[in-house]
Amino acid sequence: MNTDVAPRLGGWQQTWRLVAAAALGIPFWVSTSAALPRGCASDTCSWLVTGDPLVALGCLTALLWRRRFPLAVALAVAIAAGLSTLAIGAALLALCSISTRRRPVEIAVVALVYVAASQLALVLYPIKTPPGSLPLQLALPALSAGIAVAIGVAICARRVEVRSLRERAESAEREQTARAEQARALERNRIAREMHDVLAHRISLVAMQAGVLDHRGDLPTEENRTLIRGIADGSHQALEELRDVLGVLRADPGRPEPPQPSLDRIPELVTDARTSGLDVTLTTTVTGEPSDVVGRTCYRVIQEGLTNAAKHAPGAHVHITVEGAVGDGLHVSVRNSPATTATAHPPASGFGLLGLAERITLADGKLNNHPTSDGGYLLTAHLPWPNHDHEKRS
Repeated sequence: MNTDVAPRLGGWQQTWRLVAAAALGIPFWVSTSAALPRGCASDTCSWLVTGDPLVALGCLTALLWRRRFPLAVALAVAIAAGLSTLAIGAALLALCSISTRRRPVEIAVVALVYVAASQLALVLYPIKTPPGSLPLQLALPALSAGIAVAIGVAICARRVEVRSLRERAESAEREQTARAEQARALERNRIAREMHDVLAHRISLVAMQAGVLDHRGDLPTEENRTLIRGIADGSHQALEELRDVLGVLRADPGRPEPPQPSLDRIPELVTDARTSGLDVTLTTTVTGEPSDVVGRTCYRVIQEGLTNAAKHAPGAHVHITVEGAVGDGLHVSVRNSPATTATAHPPASGFGLLGLAERITLADGKLNNHPTSDGGYLLTAHLPWPNHDHEKRS
């Protein structure tokens, strides 16, 4: 695994590394001075106090570019370390730095050059060594090079781990953001469905009554009053229902939502539609009580059918059929005849049937809607109603 990209070093980070490299070279320089004959440093071994520090300073300066030219700087400093014992710390830092790249060939070349160059000190300085001590002379540079390589590899492993953890954290944050956006979108869709189901039906009935008043100037006074009272009551109920929806949106998260309408409120829905002027009949042969989801979805199907009939087929007869039993499913149909009066249609949102389809899909049901041969319209839905007691016994 290559890790060419290393984090950029700040001024303080660069400085303390160079200071540490310079300090690491001091023990090697002192040990070399101690091994020289007395008086050599001021006579034949003047390189120790002149050239040696200058070469070390040049190596430390070259280390400033080790991130940009890693192999070239490491080789140059490793060779120069053979001419300066004070530069050994700089060479070890260069070897450690190139080891963080995890390129075995480069690491091996620099390490071999460093070990080989370390023997130049025997040529520069008259240090007496016993015969057969070459393996021992190579062991110390090889050991120091191995330690530098191990430290560099460990630093690289740590960087990779930190980078991996950071990427995982960023990925988790992106996923969390995406989930939050999805949750918000789903909640917006749910709110849109609720507002459409709650308000569109009520406002459609009000619009139908207002249309009758506008087109029927010959109505008796009593019928006019009935329609006007229906408009006022429908508007008031629409405001109440809107207030309920907004109350849910503004409520505390721990506050329970108000109960949703179910199968038992269908007669009330039909009665309201009749009061508003729709000609509605209801036939129900349901045996048993379905789940809340199925009952609520059935209620919304009928509500959407009545809303569409009030909008697009004023004066039509609407027939509602609800039948089903446990294990057989729940079947609901809303059929309306063609319109008998011509009125201005209220603006259509286009989201009613779409939202209804989403509801039925969530309930694992099937929705069908199409015009009939006589010019009317048919809306049907089939909802599952499994027999959980039978499943438990079996």
